[in-house]
Amino acid sequence: MGLRCLLEAGISSRICYKITYQYATRLKTRRQPGMKEQDMRKHSMTRIGAFASLAILALAAPAVAQQKAPHDHGHAHAHAADDAVYKGYFEDSQIAARALSDWEGDWQSVYPLLMGGALDPVMQHKAEHGEKTAADYRAYYETGYRTDVDRIEIHGDKVSFHSAAGTVSGSYADDGYEILTYEKGNRGVRYVFRKVAGDAGAPAFIQFSDHAIAPVKAGHYHLYWGNDRAALLEELTNWPTYYPADLTESQIVAEMLAH
Repeated sequence: MGLRCLLEAGISSRICYKITYQYATRLKTRRQPGMKEQDMRKHSMTRIGAFASLAILALAAPAVAQQKAPHDHGHAHAHAADDAVYKGYFEDSQIAARALSDWEGDWQSVYPLLMGGALDPVMQHKAEHGEKTAADYRAYYETGYRTDVDRIEIHGDKVSFHSAAGTVSGSYADDGYEILTYEKGNRGVRYVFRKVAGDAGAPAFIQFSDHAIAPVKAGHYHLYWGNDRAALLEELTNWPTYYPADLTESQIVAEMLAH
């Protein structure tokens, strides 16, 4: 039984037979008074089998470790690549078209959270790791997040904009994407959709930016909207930002602190 276990574990037959021979000799059981020959052989093989199990663990462990190491390295490499893309460093060949379904769902604006003080911990965190004060960061994000559209719903090709003035909706179709280069040298991709039907008050174009450059379900996004496609691409200071409507204030804060 011990020999078969060793062979099935992938240990060479030469080593298996050597182990079996050596330990069959060393572990040979002395016959006790009244012990039959059959019982003595059974007891010896049990002890050999126990050793075989230990040998399997000892000899197989290095192979398992070697198999695991490349996986860990690959995971770290993928994480580093994702982080680079998030920060705006990527190759054109990495960019792919995306469908409106990537932003499907019910979304809430974070502007009210900023103005109500819920995002103060985020501003403080940025100040501790950045070059501005918490007040400076708050002013920067107040300009960036500012919007009167406090909720957006996206279902299929329909996008609805909710504000205190009411709700307007439109159906939107893919209109490609644009690559933008920023002052720091990093880049971003705007995914553009044009209105093909709907309310007159709904914008003619919407542009998504969420730090991703290929199909993936968005966790949050910045949205630009208006009736002039080219002019929207020039907008870099106001980027209304939306998170899933079912997230609490504390959950949104945790998400922001993670980035």
